[in-house]
Amino acid sequence: METLTALFGSETKIKILRLFLFNPSTPFFLKEVASRTRSLPRVVKKELSALEKANILIKKRQISKDIQTSGRADKITTRKVQGIGYILNSKFPYLDPLKNLLTITSLQADESLAKRFTNAGRIKLFIASGVFIQNWDSRVDLLIVGDELNLTKIESVIKGIEAEIGKEIAYSAFETQDFEYRFGIHDRLVRDILDYPHVTLLDRIGIEPQ
Repeated sequence: METLTALFGSETKIKILRLFLFNPSTPFFLKEVASRTRSLPRVVKKELSALEKANILIKKRQISKDIQTSGRADKITTRKVQGIGYILNSKFPYLDPLKNLLTITSLQADESLAKRFTNAGRIKLFIASGVFIQNWDSRVDLLIVGDELNLTKIESVIKGIEAEIGKEIAYSAFETQDFEYRFGIHDRLVRDILDYPHVTLLDRIGIEPQ
């Protein structure tokens, strides 16, 4: 992140860029951007204005979209919101190089990624795929297997990563016994992870060939 901050000026700008690059056809309100990037609204407003001037974003005077509102876990409600929003300029000539730069330089499948989940249980298998290896068609980005997993902590770490990269992370977390059963019966989800490009950062089960 330090290298990118030196290039782009602030971590907030980097987060905003990722949010729009990973959601190229989605317009966002200022409050949405602030929430998704976990940034101060006044800082977000300044960076959105700068990116609009750079012609990377387009300011829409009137957009309308359904916003999810809080509610019970079994009943998700939405409401229609209208107002000024921003959307990625699809005609900006350097979108692909910019996307590659903002992913390859910071979303590496390395030990630092696995260490984020150290306090989430006794992890025995940790596999990264998808966005972390620039494989955009992957079904799952992270596979976490262990004992006494704290799903609340895992979800918290995932949300933090999502705020950094501006993209939802698809992940699967299994207790060791459940995973071993699924592995033994050639569960489709497990095979979709193991049979396609991925990086194994931790394997105390012996799933991967030595």
